[in-house]
Amino acid sequence: SCLQLGLERFHGVCILGFNSAEWFIADIGAILAGGFAVGIYTTNSPEACHYVAENCSANVLVVENHKQLQKILEIQHKLPHLKAIIQYGEELKEKRPNLYSWSEFMDLGKDVPDTQLREVIESQKPNQCCTLIYTSGTTGQPKGVMLSHDNLTWTASAAGRFIMLADAKVKQELVVSYLPLSHIAAQMSDIWSAMTFGVQVFFAQPDALKGTLVDTLREVRPTAFLGVPRVWEKMEEKMKSIGAKSSAFRRKVASWAKGVGLQTNLKRMNGYSEVPVNFRLARHLVYKKVRKAIGLDRCTKCYTGAAPITRETLEFFLSLNIPVFELYGMSESSGPHTISLPHAFKLTSCGKEVTGCRTLIHKPDGDGTGEICFSGRHIFMGYLNMEEKTKEAIDEDGWLHSGDLGKHDKDGFLYITGRIKELIITAGGENVPPVPIEDAVKEAVPIISNAMLVGDKAKFLAMLLTLKCNVDVETGEPGDDLTAEAIEYCQKLGSKATKVSEIISSKDKAVYAAIQKGISAVNEGAVSNAQKVQKWVLLEKDFSLFGGELGPTMKLKRSVVAQKYRAQITQFYTDADTPT
Repeated sequence: SCLQLGLERFHGVCILGFNSAEWFIADIGAILAGGFAVGIYTTNSPEACHYVAENCSANVLVVENHKQLQKILEIQHKLPHLKAIIQYGEELKEKRPNLYSWSEFMDLGKDVPDTQLREVIESQKPNQCCTLIYTSGTTGQPKGVMLSHDNLTWTASAAGRFIMLADAKVKQELVVSYLPLSHIAAQMSDIWSAMTFGVQVFFAQPDALKGTLVDTLREVRPTAFLGVPRVWEKMEEKMKSIGAKSSAFRRKVASWAKGVGLQTNLKRMNGYSEVPVNFRLARHLVYKKVRKAIGLDRCTKCYTGAAPITRETLEFFLSLNIPVFELYGMSESSGPHTISLPHAFKLTSCGKEVTGCRTLIHKPDGDGTGEICFSGRHIFMGYLNMEEKTKEAIDEDGWLHSGDLGKHDKDGFLYITGRIKELIITAGGENVPPVPIEDAVKEAVPIISNAMLVGDKAKFLAMLLTLKCNVDVETGEPGDDLTAEAIEYCQKLGSKATKVSEIISSKDKAVYAAIQKGISAVNEGAVSNAQKVQKWVLLEKDFSLFGGELGPTMKLKRSVVAQKYRAQITQFYTDADTPT
């Protein structure tokens, strides 16, 4: 059907919609017809859609519904290469030239002889580009990461073997597809690895991330599950709020079981294999029931990636006997580079290199920390039409520079300590990685949702804080009402607040004192005076994809936050008194 529409060699087929069978079919069809498969984030504005479609000279655009179609119709006149639009998720509301329903699109290919398609397939080479992943990037315009046939097939096979995915002939693996397919993580796990190993794929509801994911998990009971940190955090929050409502006796049992679970699993992590009796009892009373409640009772491979996850969240799941394994990589490495395994896993480490992948720590300091660089068959071809940017990413020796800072421990486990670009360099020349300090504050003050450290080129560090609040399920916009967990926390402090605005407008003594106490405690553990948080401010709205502070994988866009809240940041440094 793509050939019938006149798809030209190395031109894009852009797909804009939630995960579905049609998404997969359009993607693989585009590749076999000699084009580029290109996913576009469903949250993109019309302008952002135009950037991608124009950048890859798209001939065909595949959209899910009327809402996504509207974005394309708005920019259609600026897409000279565009030949057709296909809508798959709902019936067309209007007839337009070159606009097809899915069934019409499927019928188009009936008259194209198989020989014509075979010729195109035969002409393709393993080292030619077949897929573009547009990196959301926390700065500047997205870049089109060119992945070859070999990048995808080799990585799918190598990563699948590494995590011991079973071949369907031996045992049927099941996964739920819900993370955006325009992102490499979902594409590798849901399409390419699934195809390589014959994994059965179930599609979640489009509102999965707004709360229905757990229902789908309970229905499917997957054997492998990949979540970005925000997904695991939301599950943790939900489970804690349910736990807070149960009887005193049940809370006692749960608390006992979590203690046992954490101790046993930490020992297991360090090589002790014996299973104590109390652990068996706790598994029977608590862990099995919890796993069943969230649909992970058959899941032996629970993974997290795409952004940093806190130790607190990892320990929470570990205490319930659900080890969540961290993996690390980037679009430019076709997804994974290092992966943690049940028998080779350390808390807060991203694991070890996938077989066939190599790591170099570039310019390490005395501590062994330097820039993490990758090499292997999973390394991308380059950025589409951006030769300079490609040269910045891949050096003369073929090493891909990740922009991440990290180090290996004595056993070869990789730890990420931060991003080169996010390092704060104070006026005194001290290099401060913000994430560990932000995580410590979130752990010390459980009512805090997001924390962002500022202080680049400044005399001291300060912090922007947001509170845990309920989010509008439809729009994803953070509201003013505190979460149940946050309200409970306020009550314990003796505050009657139920809204963010109440706390801020009255400068709620109890809450402000608790935040200061937590920050002071974090400062106690600071490496140096330069790394202490001297001032902080509460913001009225939590960060969100809706507000632009978070990217599609819930990564903090520091530059956007700094721009959006520049008045508050400036305020930190305009007050005459330099804090002591």
